[in-house]
Amino acid sequence: MKIGVLILNFGEPENPTLDEVIPFLERIFARNSSLESDKGSGRARKLAEARAPGLIEEYKQIGGSPLARQARKQVRMVEGILRRRGLDLQCYSGMQFTEPSVATVVAEAQAAGVEQLVALPVYPLCGRSTTIAALEDVRGAMSELSWEVPLREITGWHRHPAYQRLRADTILDYVKREGVDLHASDTTLVFSAHGTPLKYVDKGPRYVTYVEEVCRMVARELGISDYALGYQNHTNRDIPWTAPDIESVIREVDAARVIVDAVSFMHEQSETLGELDGELREIAEEAGLEFHRIPIPHDDAAFAALLADLVEDVLRPEPVMGELGLRRCLCRATPATFCLNAAD
Repeated sequence: MKIGVLILNFGEPENPTLDEVIPFLERIFARNSSLESDKGSGRARKLAEARAPGLIEEYKQIGGSPLARQARKQVRMVEGILRRRGLDLQCYSGMQFTEPSVATVVAEAQAAGVEQLVALPVYPLCGRSTTIAALEDVRGAMSELSWEVPLREITGWHRHPAYQRLRADTILDYVKREGVDLHASDTTLVFSAHGTPLKYVDKGPRYVTYVEEVCRMVARELGISDYALGYQNHTNRDIPWTAPDIESVIREVDAARVIVDAVSFMHEQSETLGELDGELREIAEEAGLEFHRIPIPHDDAAFAALLADLVEDVLRPEPVMGELGLRRCLCRATPATFCLNAAD
């Protein structure tokens, strides 16, 4: 049986131009239009046009977004591992808001004669506008094509021991290389997570719970009990977001230096290279803090192996994974959706 593996990402424009950035932003705002049900038509376009100039400047400052390039490399790495394990498959990189879109890669898989699909969003922490929305896009694309093949979906996987070890090892490798004492009394480890509207937390997956949980797990791997957590919120809309925001956390840190780990991100992108390395660094240095940011282990062989393990396990007749066990997802209750969060 020929298998197609859809490795799904958010997407970012590869070129900092209005022609690419405005449609990208408009798709995001339109997809999340339910956050402002009383704003009327055309709101997404207006928001996109207002946000685009600032984002274009950010892309220029970081030399363009590397997300798509890194995603393509991840796909090649995962595909190579799985083929070496004897699986007849092809991996596809699909984006929620840029090309190649989820619909595009679903159509490519159909044209290639794929007989079974696996959909794996590269978001360790299950969220409504990321993981769940990406999987809905897969189902929608298959429906548009009237294509019916077996589909297995994977949602939250931050509890995978290999993920926690990967984050911890990346931090340890960095501080050793930079000569920073992670356990010094005047050093604070700060986790930064992607923010989300509270409406999605109230009505969707337990995203905040997952964020807090993974921070505890990684800190435990490092032997640290005192750390901070902040959210990178995008307050284009006047609605409640996750708290505390990362800027407030940094301003209130009582330390000589901060080590920031973007714990929910698996690519370098504008939110790490621009918001953290640029804006947050400036805030930290204005507060007299020495600033360090842990690089994202997007091309680490351990990460590719982790994703390959998830794919291989979800293809079993009844998916299992060690002591944790993949279980049928509770927040996306279909018989074909599995995660590591359903145990409790």
